[in-house]
Amino acid sequence: MERVEAFVIHLKRATRRASQVEKLKLQSPVLLHVLDAVDAQTMPEELVRQHFQDHLFSPNYPFVLQNTEIACFLSHRRAWQAIIDNDLEAGLVIEDDVDLHPQFAEAFEKAVSILKPSDYIRFPRYGRGEEPVRHLLRGDISIFAPRLPGLGMQATLIGRQAAHALLDATEKFDRPVDTMIQMHWIHGARVLTVRPICISEVHQQLGGTVVQKKRQPLLYRLNHEIGRPFYRLQIWLMSKMRRAAARG
Repeated sequence: MERVEAFVIHLKRATRRASQVEKLKLQSPVLLHVLDAVDAQTMPEELVRQHFQDHLFSPNYPFVLQNTEIACFLSHRRAWQAIIDNDLEAGLVIEDDVDLHPQFAEAFEKAVSILKPSDYIRFPRYGRGEEPVRHLLRGDISIFAPRLPGLGMQATLIGRQAAHALLDATEKFDRPVDTMIQMHWIHGARVLTVRPICISEVHQQLGGTVVQKKRQPLLYRLNHEIGRPFYRLQIWLMSKMRRAAARG
């Protein structure tokens, strides 16, 4: 592939992250553009109404979506659109609290070598919770299709066709962007995962996360602790059924 570039999603008011953005420009294996994130504090209400619709997909997302989560989703949609607008074959999308390890360049090169236009390839921040069902590449760098993709949007390589599919499928959304990516039967992109882990999050050194509030009320946290395992089980079962149906 010749037309592959990178985008770092950066919230302008997060000034403590500016130095990390500059570092990513040096670390990135391809030309990196800074993409303005949608700011939850200033995003227009009409933009929220245009894209957010509660109780849209099954299984039902059991939690109230925070404005920061909506803004995060819209920021990633902006990155997917940038892949198309820049006439790229693929785009590497990175969040601005990510650090790329030395092995990332090799992992990225391997990912590009097997990437198809409809692929969405994750470079996750941790290695637990993903069971491979099929390997596309083995060795020091492995790439596989997981039974259920893990959570997190820290660094992803997205083919042009996958970017189109994701935009079409999420014109309306009802849950966080990473949980939407898990629902491969909705968007149709092939979700793959890279090992070993070759990125890390550094938001603690940069002033903390900008997606979740630092301290949620007790009732909110209890609701999540109770509801999260049941929701994840529903997603896992639905993914398993969809994959079985596709094989059959």
